[in-house]
Amino acid sequence: MTMEAPHLDPGQLSDEDSARANVYALIGRLFYDAPDSKLLAEIGNSGEAAGEAESGSLASAWAELRRACKSALPDVVRQEYDALFIGVGRAQITLYTSRYIGGMSADKHLVRLREQLGTWGLGRRDRVYDVEDHISGLCDVMRYLIEQNQSLDDQKLFFMHFVYPGVMPLCGATVAADAADFFKKVAIFARAFFEMENTALEMIE
Repeated sequence: MTMEAPHLDPGQLSDEDSARANVYALIGRLFYDAPDSKLLAEIGNSGEAAGEAESGSLASAWAELRRACKSALPDVVRQEYDALFIGVGRAQITLYTSRYIGGMSADKHLVRLREQLGTWGLGRRDRVYDVEDHISGLCDVMRYLIEQNQSLDDQKLFFMHFVYPGVMPLCGATVAADAADFFKKVAIFARAFFEMENTALEMIE
């Protein structure tokens, strides 16, 4: 969507890593733009692809998101997306994660993010004007790292420094927003997934 990477031939992915990459791609797509009728139908009819067969907060959140997609009207979802993330003058919620990270300025954090992306040969696609710290761009990077069999150390580094600290408060703000209905379900699902990723990556030494 927002990021451009050199083409590599990924090795064989495990089922778990393939599922992780797919969930990052889905979350990135849902926050990048309002889903159309086709995507809503695909999610609503998708079965257990995101872990519904298992118990826990992620399975529950996925089931709620599927139900929301089945009953959602694309025009209403579009209006909600615009009200939350586009706005007139200023959006209610920014999708740029540097705004949520404490301890340094957003500009300094963005410089560090660009430097890290540069070490992997990653950058924005031509004619894409979203800044690299957009949640969808970060999900694109995590998907790329997984699909290219990048080391777990690299995945952990990027997730812990550039993903988790920003996406969790962003999801929290979305859940708390009065105008959020469909995207509250999206944010709850995303938050449950990011929390699961954090727990798994923390175990890597």
